[in-house]
Amino acid sequence: MASHHVPSERQPMASGYQPPQPPPPTSRLAIGQGNALPGKEDGEWLEREPRASIGCGGKGRGSSREGGSNWLRGAGGSLWRFNMAEGAETFSLREVLVAFTACVSEQREVRVDPYLAGWKGLVRFLNCLGTIFSFISKDAVTKIEIIENYRNSDQRENYLTVQSMVEYELANGLVDLQKRSDSGCRTLLRLHRALHWLQMFLEGLRTGKDNSKTSVICSETYNASLANYHPWIIRKAAGVAFCALPTRNTFLETMNVGTAEEAVAMLGDALPYICEVYKITEELYAQHKLLDLP
Repeated sequence: MASHHVPSERQPMASGYQPPQPPPPTSRLAIGQGNALPGKEDGEWLEREPRASIGCGGKGRGSSREGGSNWLRGAGGSLWRFNMAEGAETFSLREVLVAFTACVSEQREVRVDPYLAGWKGLVRFLNCLGTIFSFISKDAVTKIEIIENYRNSDQRENYLTVQSMVEYELANGLVDLQKRSDSGCRTLLRLHRALHWLQMFLEGLRTGKDNSKTSVICSETYNASLANYHPWIIRKAAGVAFCALPTRNTFLETMNVGTAEEAVAMLGDALPYICEVYKITEELYAQHKLLDLP
């Protein structure tokens, strides 16, 4: 068995973060979305500033930052900026789109760092909606930090992609299929399940009508996905909380990409990337019989 150091939930964040190099975004994403700057090579995921905590409008660890904006290397060497003011009390769906666009490699492997960056954007979205979704967002933040501990450990290269993580942990007996144990595979599975619900919920918002009840969309998608893994008391509390959700158009405006119609169009761009990441991860976990880890 290879020598390794496995971080725990209580370990502090390690320094020396080395982000991977995702592929450049599609031309549809890059055109008109920011200001082109000279750069080095395509596909570079840059980080300009120290990372900080996740919040509604705080700095997102793992995302490319420079002067309060998100930057992503585009086709032809251009560097594209996505406005994200420091300390702003807002969330932008564009941030999630940028991150999930960078997740999947040419070999159809899921890069962990952009995946976590995308999740941080989703957490900000949930936080901006108030305490209704705190039972999900707080758990997601914990899981994100655990996986970042792995990415900053002496085995960081084995956690560069979801595929390398699964291969490494299974080969070294770090995953217990019979009882609960701490592992990157188990931690990411919890994010994977929550991502399925968010994917379904956002798709429901995208395809819904102006008078659609957000509470119904949220409840139906939750019951069809994440509720299967929550105890009765959480399911009951979630059902009550969903009844207080704002209207569909209010939700769409929270995404801060313009009008409700523009938010729907942006969701149409973002969701295929999120769906692809979910599908690849689902197939990988099913192949190794990891979908029901305790």
